[in-house]
Amino acid sequence: MSISDEQAGPSAPAESPTAMRRVLPEDMVERGRCPFDPPPGLAARRGAGAVQPLPLLNGARSWLVTGFDEARSVLADQRFSSDRMRYRDATQLQPGEVAEAASATGAAAQAREDGMFVFMDPPEHTRLRRLLTGQFTVRRMKALESRITEIAVEHVEAMRAAGTEADLVPAYALPLPSLVICEMLGVDYADRAEFQENTATSLNVTSSDEERAIAGAALYEFIQRLVVDKRAHPADDMLSGLVHDADPPLTDAQVVDMALVLLGAGHETTANMLGLGTFALLENPDQLAALRADPGLIDAAVEELLRYLSIIQLGVTRVATEDVTLGGVDVPAGSTVVLATPEANRDPRSWAEPDRLDLRRARSPHLAFGHGVHQCLGQQLARIEMRVGFAELFGRLPGLRLAVPAEEVPLRNDMLIFGVHSLPVTWA
Repeated sequence: MSISDEQAGPSAPAESPTAMRRVLPEDMVERGRCPFDPPPGLAARRGAGAVQPLPLLNGARSWLVTGFDEARSVLADQRFSSDRMRYRDATQLQPGEVAEAASATGAAAQAREDGMFVFMDPPEHTRLRRLLTGQFTVRRMKALESRITEIAVEHVEAMRAAGTEADLVPAYALPLPSLVICEMLGVDYADRAEFQENTATSLNVTSSDEERAIAGAALYEFIQRLVVDKRAHPADDMLSGLVHDADPPLTDAQVVDMALVLLGAGHETTANMLGLGTFALLENPDQLAALRADPGLIDAAVEELLRYLSIIQLGVTRVATEDVTLGGVDVPAGSTVVLATPEANRDPRSWAEPDRLDLRRARSPHLAFGHGVHQCLGQQLARIEMRVGFAELFGRLPGLRLAVPAEEVPLRNDMLIFGVHSLPVTWA
């Protein structure tokens, strides 16, 4: 998991960042010639102010936040709301559009009066978030590190046994976090194809509203069946803990929401960081050489890759609940604020030479995991998966390199979470 909780999983059409792609200029959401740099439309705005007016294609006016300090302020300030039930987000589909999309599927997406917990503000959000945080125990994390190492070693050795070439995404980057989150939640890994396919549809910006609604309904039903089973047959897993340990008890709808967030974040985000991070290191041989020469750099490498790549592009929004002055700019009440994480993580006021990958860069905070009350609750798990994943991959395959020219690597410009669709590599 490498994103804040509101970005993590598939959601109803009104709450999906997919809708945002319809109202933003294309050059603000698609990467250019360098797959590791922010989209050209974002990079072009650098120097124009940490908080800028952002006219949307639907005619609404919003504000774009590209400054690191300003973005952190938004995420920490309760005057900027996440609550989609109470405040209109100008980047999202509106209720009439949602109803039309849902009715066209014949299987409408779940709609509940309490909303999804990731789109709540404190105090409603606080209790539900605390219940999830309680599942990420020190005992569970320590036990997981050795299991993550086992999974990584097994998959690298399987790649070696199969020959001297592989597509790193299905062979390594995707199964490692998928297996981990399935085991944590108590989901049968044999069912992974179902939730991976439906999650991909939900996160694909080219999917229609109908396709996303159908995929969302299928995911909801899949998790709902698991919740019913865990109520009858509890085990030592996070889903059972949420079902049986909450006081007062959670409704099935609340448990399903949480599980969808964990399941979506648990494989999509870390998988893309492993794939894109490997690509970035292979394309920066001096940095990879430094990591090989000093394995102790691995923690710093993970943090720098998180900052440098920023795979969540424009998926975080807030609505100002009152007039707020942000970065010297007056943001009126009711305004939608869009956070540009790739630019905020390359703010030249916070990092020297921000467009350069530098594994020896002094550690400093970044926004890859968000900030504030919605900060990614699985960030320590994500760090372990990346630390182990990169260390085992490069340690066991010293000759690892791309098997195709870099420009032929297919990028996930069609997805909400950026990365690579495949990464052909060889080590012969």
